[in-house]
Amino acid sequence: MRRRSRVEFRTVVLPWNGVAVICRGERDGLPVFGWRGRPGAVPVGLYTRKQLRAKGLRPGTADPDALLVFRHRIPARTEEVCELWREEVAVPLRAMTPGMWRAHHAAMQARRFCRDHRGYVDHVVRGPLKQCSACFTTDDYERRAA
Repeated sequence: MRRRSRVEFRTVVLPWNGVAVICRGERDGLPVFGWRGRPGAVPVGLYTRKQLRAKGLRPGTADPDALLVFRHRIPARTEEVCELWREEVAVPLRAMTPGMWRAHHAAMQARRFCRDHRGYVDHVVRGPLKQCSACFTTDDYERRAA
């Protein structure tokens, strides 16, 4: 049976609001919080980059205020570290410019090009052969018949 490591809990005062919270230590001068559960869970108001993105925000040039550390069940990825930012210092996402939209549409059109019949289809072409579903099924039948 694997032995779990002991976590040392500390009480720290958050500099931006003066609230005392329990954290799981420090790393690079930033308080470390755990993913779930009490004590040592992330306090209200701190968000990861993905959570900020879901709210229509981005970290901007602000440095992270804390770290989120959790363990993986996959043996190769034992520990994951995510940076946490405050919602107050986050800035709105930049709007897409017309040039960015053109590049996006060109990239999406390139994903719909079938190499076999050299034409565009109405769905994303997948796989290493870059065949549409019609070409893939006919090619698959020919391979099975041979």
